[in-house]
Amino acid sequence: MSKPSLPQGTRDFSASVVRKRNYIFQTIRTVFELYGFQPLETPAMENLDTLMGKYGDEGDKLIFKILNNGLDNPSKQEQAKLEFDKILSGKNTKGLTERALRYDLTIPFARYVAMNHGQLTMPFKRYQIQPVWRADRPQKGRYREFYQCDADVVGSYSLLNEVELANIYASAFKQLGVDVTIKINSRKILAALAECCGGSDKLVDITVAIDKLDKIGLEKVKEELSERGLTSLQINTIETYLQIEGDNYSKIEQLKKIIGTNETGIKGIAELEYLLAYHKDSFVIKHLQADFTLARGLNYYTGVIFEVKANNAQMGSIGGGGRYDDLTGTFDVPNIPGVGISFGVDRIYDVMEELQLFPAEVQTGTQVLFFNLGEAESKAAFALMQSLRDKGVACELYHENSKFDKQFKYADKKQIPYAVILGSKELLENTVMIKNLITGTQVSLSNSELIGFQF
Repeated sequence: MSKPSLPQGTRDFSASVVRKRNYIFQTIRTVFELYGFQPLETPAMENLDTLMGKYGDEGDKLIFKILNNGLDNPSKQEQAKLEFDKILSGKNTKGLTERALRYDLTIPFARYVAMNHGQLTMPFKRYQIQPVWRADRPQKGRYREFYQCDADVVGSYSLLNEVELANIYASAFKQLGVDVTIKINSRKILAALAECCGGSDKLVDITVAIDKLDKIGLEKVKEELSERGLTSLQINTIETYLQIEGDNYSKIEQLKKIIGTNETGIKGIAELEYLLAYHKDSFVIKHLQADFTLARGLNYYTGVIFEVKANNAQMGSIGGGGRYDDLTGTFDVPNIPGVGISFGVDRIYDVMEELQLFPAEVQTGTQVLFFNLGEAESKAAFALMQSLRDKGVACELYHENSKFDKQFKYADKKQIPYAVILGSKELLENTVMIKNLITGTQVSLSNSELIGFQF
């Protein structure tokens, strides 16, 4: 029999890891609710038609497809063999697969809005914290199963939503203690660049290439643009665009010289200027950075886009999002604008571990271990333990009467900070000995004093 193992790109989470992850979830969830967002959950799988074509050619390749049930039926097997050949050639077929694991939370949300828009109060603000799956190559910070935390607003074109989402990013990461840079751009700016370099049909070619800049470098990006049919003059314009530097305002002035006469470009620049001006006097402004190389590879973005990087950490983006003014149009429900952001919880966890940012109390599970020193003693300890539990103190009674050393080792391994010792002497006197296992100090208390003790 082979040794048990996990699928590549997936992980088990121990108690200490789960507590740290829950700390991240709860911090982000609290910020979401402060801004009026409501929780939503959608199924782990969606109809394949719901997902395909929404993420670009690169993203569509990473969708985990689910085989239909009933393929062991003899009447279906011959047809399944024919359909499988289509799958191997890169095509989709309902004969073999009609469903897939969700790739992100945005498209399922758009599907939900399309199905329920008549009953929703607009603008509708939701947050969603659930796992997603991508058939990606596993590496540091990149998993095949991972959680996303999304906040989206639909039913409003107002840029105030982008202002608030930037504030949510800054506030959440401030509470988590992670110093971040929130990069901003607009797809309108990228669309204007495409229009200045051969036409709007070049937008996907340009954004896909630019999105790889950090990974492959400028020269490789230029090579890819050439392979995609752009001329030397057009590539030179894009190179000038990618080399814009300085503070936010000087960057925008340089940008205006390249696309400032293009109508789409003017709108995109105005969006960024609005966002920066709104935060001019808030703590958020120090985190905002205009970055015109930011492309976000997903085709559904239409306006402002975000990407969050952790400063002083070896990690890629830990958050991202943007405006998608016609996402529900793909489900035959047009003219419902939307904008949203996502937190990459798994990457945030890795960053906080790397920078040692988790508070010590996050690790604490059981606060008090009652020693088991005999049948009568353990019954008395059990009653006291229940009284502490009623007051919200997490307690355990050691499962059997064992030597002190064994029970102390158990407390140490579980990082339990307090031990309560109730032996024959204490049983007669209605007292307990409480020992702080971190400092080594101990004190004798009456049973009533124990119930009021501040752990």
